[in-house]
Amino acid sequence: MSNKSIRAIDAVQEAEKIAFAPFVFQAVVALRKLGIFELIFKYRKKSGISLENISKELQLSVYGVGVLLEIAESYNILNKDEKDCFELTKTGYYLAFDRTVDVNINFTQDVCYKGLFHLTEAIETGKPAGLKELGDWETIYQGLSVLPKNIQKAWFEFDHHYSDDVFQEALEFVFSNNPKTVYDVGANTGKFAISGSKYSDSVSIKMIDLPGQLQIALKNVELAGFKDRVTHHKIDWLSENPELPFGADTIWMSQFLDCFSEDEILVILKACAKALTDSGEVLIMETFTDRQRFDNAKFILEATSLYFTVMANGNSKMYPSTVLMKLIDQAGLKLIEDRPIGEYHTIFACKKK
Repeated sequence: MSNKSIRAIDAVQEAEKIAFAPFVFQAVVALRKLGIFELIFKYRKKSGISLENISKELQLSVYGVGVLLEIAESYNILNKDEKDCFELTKTGYYLAFDRTVDVNINFTQDVCYKGLFHLTEAIETGKPAGLKELGDWETIYQGLSVLPKNIQKAWFEFDHHYSDDVFQEALEFVFSNNPKTVYDVGANTGKFAISGSKYSDSVSIKMIDLPGQLQIALKNVELAGFKDRVTHHKIDWLSENPELPFGADTIWMSQFLDCFSEDEILVILKACAKALTDSGEVLIMETFTDRQRFDNAKFILEATSLYFTVMANGNSKMYPSTVLMKLIDQAGLKLIEDRPIGEYHTIFACKKK
């Protein structure tokens, strides 16, 4: 988008908004946590509510509430009428009640915010320099199983939110050829293994992940009653020459490859190709940056790339589809189907050449 025609005064205003964006973000977090947004919304049919009444109802100081309301009004999050009563704008409403915005705010605040301070260092070193704010690991995936509950909750809700809406459609695609053995690479919490076991009475699913993650996934699988039909294989994809056991009819990877660099993805895809039966297929579901209808979706993906840079591993990102196509070919696989799934996702179905 070109901004060559923007007036200087408007450009300065946009620049200042960026300069103070962290202040606004933390003000929004406070407005949500303190119940101020919710209280203002409660008075939407009563022409809003005054600063003094917000302070009284929530037992907060007029000063404290006041500084939050002032910045929110300046940022078009709240409106103040001639009687000095406040109401939510449309932007304020979405900040308070939209599920996607809620997930994104919690992920930014609980998982990423402190670590983002180290973004420059991450760019310089190629390491997730901000991860030290959460723990002492080489990548965030090694620490997921032991993160504090609120951080773990924010991470998993962010991860699952962008796949939940397409999960059923994806399952139908995975099982369209009636595979008998499915490898779930990047098993996470075991959600796919459980859903796949419910979907097909005959399938055998093998969860592939780090030992810490498998502990969580195996517990969930056992609680769901599928312990006898779901097996597992421990793997560290960053170790030397990682391998999968042979015999997969289908290898499923959902929002997994974006957690690795291009060189690491190539290693993974080559290992998958070796593990496939002759008629087997690799199914890759991703949210590609060049497949988004709306600029907002592309923006979210590009922001997520910075999470990978500073918090996750220091060398991965949300990729355009062309990068995965190139790596699929280099791994000895061929793309046989390119299927849009839902609003944001794409599934690549691949077979051995």
